[in-house]
Amino acid sequence: MPFKTQSFPTPQQGSARGANSTTKRLQRLHDLPPANRVLGIDPGLHRTGYGVIDIRNAQSESRNPRLLEGGVLKAKANDDFSWRLQTLYDALCEVIEEHRPDVMVIEELFSTYAHPRSALLMAHARGVMMLAAQQAHVPVHYFLPNEVKQVLTGNGHATKSAMQSAVRSRLGLASAPEPADVADALALALCFAARQSVARRLTR
Repeated sequence: MPFKTQSFPTPQQGSARGANSTTKRLQRLHDLPPANRVLGIDPGLHRTGYGVIDIRNAQSESRNPRLLEGGVLKAKANDDFSWRLQTLYDALCEVIEEHRPDVMVIEELFSTYAHPRSALLMAHARGVMMLAAQQAHVPVHYFLPNEVKQVLTGNGHATKSAMQSAVRSRLGLASAPEPADVADALALALCFAARQSVARRLTR
C-alpha cells in the first residue's frame, strides 16, 4: 500500500492579521471559554510542578484565588526515557481527572545558546503534558517565564524566592509554597487569571 499524506483542518484562533503580539495573546485568551479552575504546570523530565487554583470568587481585589492543590509529579531518573514520559503523562492524567480544570497553563518552550539540549529534552515532557490535556478536552495556554515574573512581581527577572513570596501573597498562604517547582506552576495559573481579567476588559 503506498504512503499518503493526509491534511486536517486547524482550529482558527480568531486573531486579526497584522495585530501585534500582545493583542493576539489577549485575543487568544478572550477566545478561550471563561476559566474558573486553572491548572498550572511547570514541566520537567524528573520533576514537574503543578498547582490548581479556583478563581471563581476572586473577581474583586479583596478576594484571593483559592488554592485547591499543589504538588510534584516525579519520574525516576534511572528509568528509560520513554518510561519517564509515560510516568509523567499518567500522573498528570490523574490530576486532570480529579480536578477537572477549565484550562491548563504551561510554560512556553524557550532555548538558550548555552543549553540547547535542555530545551530539546524539555520539549518531550511538555509535549506529553499537552497531549494529556488535549485528550481530556482541556484547553492549553502558555506564557514565557519572564512574562509570568513581570505579572506577579513587576520584575521580569525576579528570583525564585521573590516568585515564591509573590505566590504566597496572591493566594493568601501562611508560608511560601515548596519546592520552587510548585510555586512556578502556581505562578503560571495566577498569571493566567490576571491576563484573563485584562483580556476580557479590553476586548468587550
